[in-house]
Amino acid sequence: MKKDRFGSVFNKLLSELGEPVDFELPEWIKTRTTQYTHIKRNIYLTKKAKKKFDDGIFCSCTSSPGSTGVCGRDCHCAMLLSGCSSACKCGISCLNKAFQHRPVKKLKLIKTEKCGFGIVADEDIKVGEFVIEYVGEVIDDTTCEQRLWNMKDRGETNFYLCEINRDMVIDATYKGNKSRYINHSCCPNTEMQKWIIDTETRIGIFATHDIQKGEHLTYDYQFVQFGADQDCHCGAVQCRRKLGARPTKPKTSSDAALKLVAYQVCQNGGLQIGSSRVVDQSKCLHNCIDEVIMIKKHGNVRFGIIKWFDEFSRKHKIMFEDGCVEICDMSKEDWELVRL
Repeated sequence: MKKDRFGSVFNKLLSELGEPVDFELPEWIKTRTTQYTHIKRNIYLTKKAKKKFDDGIFCSCTSSPGSTGVCGRDCHCAMLLSGCSSACKCGISCLNKAFQHRPVKKLKLIKTEKCGFGIVADEDIKVGEFVIEYVGEVIDDTTCEQRLWNMKDRGETNFYLCEINRDMVIDATYKGNKSRYINHSCCPNTEMQKWIIDTETRIGIFATHDIQKGEHLTYDYQFVQFGADQDCHCGAVQCRRKLGARPTKPKTSSDAALKLVAYQVCQNGGLQIGSSRVVDQSKCLHNCIDEVIMIKKHGNVRFGIIKWFDEFSRKHKIMFEDGCVEICDMSKEDWELVRL
């Protein structure tokens, strides 16, 4: 009897509810993100290096006729990934103060299909340009470990940690900016660079390729495993499938073509070689993306393809015939341009 009584009440409730009705969640719920406090600069919860007035690297840049700025691509400070000191004699005309002036690019927060929230460019961004600074709470290793264990106990899988120095980590979990939403890719279009700004180590995100408006921003997390494996959904051709997996040497059709060029050069010398002592390096390499070069070091000869050039660090990414990809300062290398 008790069963029948409860059954009749249940059936009555079902009849009053009627047929299921489709509905959509309000837009504010759909776009709701992890709560955090927006900040513009790092907040130190650990000991910060004391600043001295005479600290910093000083360059010898001078303004050129017709130029509106100083400290451009040839600035010694920029080559060393160091912003010009606040005491720089170039003053307000100095172009090597991206962090101080913080000319952040226009960025848009969106919801992705498989990677949670992400960031797309809301304007065109050129290769080498400063995109945004990665900011958060600067903590030591002990605090970082405590926070990681607490996050694991709560079942959280999103981490916003970036190691900048020994015993110093930027944690953007509770305080940060839009950079915390930039997703990982095994073939990214931006990279993190560690700069020294008035004795302070700061992390900037710079474009490694030309980025069009509406394009997703990504960088390689170089993820350190903590907890269960996480699948990678970046969709890159050379995707490593798991966050934290080490990059493998790319084996593409371009490698085979590169080896063929190397063999031809070594066996019959049938190709024209352009010497680094004759060709203007800065102009040649900047405009010779995907060209083949030969680098001599300690009696060994290596062949590589120029993949991209960073105007800020003045360094090149070279893919060698064995599949290795390296960042090279060509001003310190003995190289020759291989012309077909």
